[in-house]
Amino acid sequence: MFPRFGIVLIRCFKQIWFGPLTRVPAVDLVPVFSCFSWSTRRFSRTAVMPRKQKEVSPKVKGQVKAAGTAETPATGPVTRDKSGAVSISVHAKPGSKHSGITDVSAQAVGVSIAAPPTDGEANTELVRYLAEVLELKKSQISLDKGSRSRDKVIRVDSSLDPEEVLRRLRQAAG
Repeated sequence: MFPRFGIVLIRCFKQIWFGPLTRVPAVDLVPVFSCFSWSTRRFSRTAVMPRKQKEVSPKVKGQVKAAGTAETPATGPVTRDKSGAVSISVHAKPGSKHSGITDVSAQAVGVSIAAPPTDGEANTELVRYLAEVLELKKSQISLDKGSRSRDKVIRVDSSLDPEEVLRRLRQAAG
């Protein structure tokens, strides 16, 4: 890769001088061309990169925060995400005769959709039906994840809290 004759670069490629190489670079020395000289950079094969220290924060279940509010665990199909929006885990069942909520379990809300699962028709019907059930505008509800899956995450951008959303979903389930 490197010729036996050394190359010294002087004044940024204006003058090139070919001379004998005074020393052979070792295996762990990589030649680096700079503007005024030939220098080497050393890379160690034995040095180990330092590991990041994990920050351990003591959290106790039901611990009271400084603001005085109790920390609520994120269990159930309806949670609040980091941005403040409410997320609903939905298990969609497209192709049924009528749209409706079939069950509200600890993992997801089961929703039967009266639309075929082609060309996004079922996703559009799901957003329309959830807007009707939650009494919100369609623009406040969006499909966050799972556009081609039965397990979806719906994002609700409104002032509703997760408990109220879950209450409305259970009321619609009957």
